[in-house]
Amino acid sequence: MKSIDSRSLTPRSFGVLAGVFLLAACGSLPLPDKPQRPMVYDFGPGLAAPVSAVSGAPLALAPVEAPATLEGQAVTYRLIYTGAGQQPQPYALARWSMSPAQLVGQRLRETLAAQRPVVGVGEGLAGLELRVQLEEFSHVFDAPGVSYGLVRIRATAVAPLVRGERLLGQHTFSARKPAPSHDAPGGVSALTQATDDVAQQLMQWLAQLPVPTRAEVAPAKRE
Repeated sequence: MKSIDSRSLTPRSFGVLAGVFLLAACGSLPLPDKPQRPMVYDFGPGLAAPVSAVSGAPLALAPVEAPATLEGQAVTYRLIYTGAGQQPQPYALARWSMSPAQLVGQRLRETLAAQRPVVGVGEGLAGLELRVQLEEFSHVFDAPGVSYGLVRIRATAVAPLVRGERLLGQHTFSARKPAPSHDAPGGVSALTQATDDVAQQLMQWLAQLPVPTRAEVAPAKRE
């Protein structure tokens, strides 16, 4: 290859050569990867019960309430073994399709509907009203290779009477299920199973509660 005599180059020639070398250098560098989008998760399809199986008294289910730490859509985990378990951390590339409270409320409705008609509060003459607070919903690590999904709810059942309401019962339900893998997908799987477990516990508890007579139930509010 013939060498280039720098004495014969003009300022314009220097600019052209510099551009060529710059393009060559850029071509040899790896291009940055596209930003990864978070994976979006839900509980998957619930098991629909045959209509003939619905035989219990109607129930009014209020929207599930949750603390501020569970209002977003982040899939969170707790590192108990580091001493920082009181502070939930979000997975960077994992999101729920809706808030945990909405997901749990949706699953509770699907599960309870297998036993009885489920309506919204004030939508019908339901002799039983259920209020649920979601207290815990996270992927918990006891050790680097030991983790589980933990779900805890507090349920309050009341009878909406013509005059006020009557407390029928209050109970806290919890479930923990081992994670099949110690990452976001494993946490999602464990939390789904734990939620289903809690929903079954709640359904069995409700079946044992007394139901007020139709004469005692307050009529539905009409706007």
